[in-house]
Amino acid sequence: QVQLVESGGGLVQAGGSLRLSCAASGSIFSINAMGWYRQVPGKQRELVSVISNADGTTNYADSVKGRFTISRDNAKNTLYLQMNCLKSEDTAVYYCNADVTRAGWLRPRGNYWGQGTQVTVSS
Repeated sequence: QVQLVESGGGLVQAGGSLRLSCAASGSIFSINAMGWYRQVPGKQRELVSVISNADGTTNYADSVKGRFTISRDNAKNTLYLQMNCLKSEDTAVYYCNADVTRAGWLRPRGNYWGQGTQVTVSS
């Protein structure tokens, strides 16, 4: 029983900024990595950025490098995405993903998704 809840999406003008948050809760033993993905109608979901909770290693899609910053608060199991210099091409539904080791004797591992939050960038 793991839940991911995104927040912070909305409407912003081109060149503006927005910060997304994702809070993980439930039967969590540890979170190995978290990431942000986005999807527009008619296209496949694509990776935006990921971060390792163990050592903080990050990875970004070329299209967002230099503009977006991923971070996390391990104590709160919360993920953030600071988005600056937003472009119309950034318009999409943004999804939070977590690689989770669940609590319990077996320590099962799996991937979980949030419901998504809409980001719309207007000109």
